[in-house]
Amino acid sequence: MTKRMLLLLYFCAWGIAGASAQNFNHFNFNVGGGYGGATGDVGKLTGASYNGVVGGGWNFSRRVGVKAEYMYYNLSFKDSVKLDQVPGANGRLQSATLNLFYQVSQQGKTGVYVIGGGGWYQRYVDARSQFLPQGTVCQPAWQLWGIDCTTSNLVDPAQTLTSHSASGGGYNFGGGITYRITKRMRFYVEGRYHHAYTADLHTSVFPVTAGLRW
Repeated sequence: MTKRMLLLLYFCAWGIAGASAQNFNHFNFNVGGGYGGATGDVGKLTGASYNGVVGGGWNFSRRVGVKAEYMYYNLSFKDSVKLDQVPGANGRLQSATLNLFYQVSQQGKTGVYVIGGGGWYQRYVDARSQFLPQGTVCQPAWQLWGIDCTTSNLVDPAQTLTSHSASGGGYNFGGGITYRITKRMRFYVEGRYHHAYTADLHTSVFPVTAGLRW
């Protein structure tokens, strides 16, 4: 009888320990904002600017999870572009992505994680409308507005420069550090590279974001 009771207690303790190990929140959320810059051809035309992100998803375990995110990145054109090439130029990059992450809690309250995934990106630019007669010398920034130029760098045919959008698939990857504030909430700082296969010119940005994860 004693052996049976000990065996029963062992299995009960094993079951409670197993249940306790799985007792974590399956849902995850994050919200943040920060600053960053574009790279490549778009980076030659824009300067550092702000971004914002919000997301939510599912934790498969304490370390592995998936999350869907929306990102807004402001395209802040350089003064030389706004004065000489496209008066009143402004723009933005938006994305909807699905990302997988792996996180490890360090000793104490800190942790680290890596994240990456892919999705859909849209680049939108706007400016004061201007008519470009055939034969006008093309400016580098006009590529973002979808202006057709000849091999000799002339506008052909005559076109009007106005708002323009370009969309395409893309990917992202990066990582960050976390600091636990409460049992569930953590402050995070993250750097992530985004590359979008937008028409005319590919769009690459690297925002550094700070915010809350829970």
